Amino acid sequence: MAPEDIIAIRKSIGLTQADFARLFDAHVMTISKWERGVVTPSPYQIGLMEHFRQKVSAEQARARTEVKQLLINAGVIAALIWLLSQTKK
Repeated sequence: MAPEDIIAIRKSIGLTQADFARLFDAHVMTISKWERGVVTPSPYQIGLMEHFRQKVSAEQARARTEVKQLLINAGVIAALIWLLSQTKK
């Protein structure tokens, strides 16, 4: 896993290096070294990061769908209000 990927995963879940280190029971300097490409995480740690990436992606997709549905519903409500206001004229 590339250092940029590690940084992207950590940032996508909104964690500092220290918080990310706690997830892996690692020292903050270890995370810094991963992110600089000095050392490589173990296959197990990479697997965990991939799992985090998948969870974040799924959550973002769910949020996008929810926002889209809210906007559609708001548009339907606005159209109904407009139609009702036109029938009173």
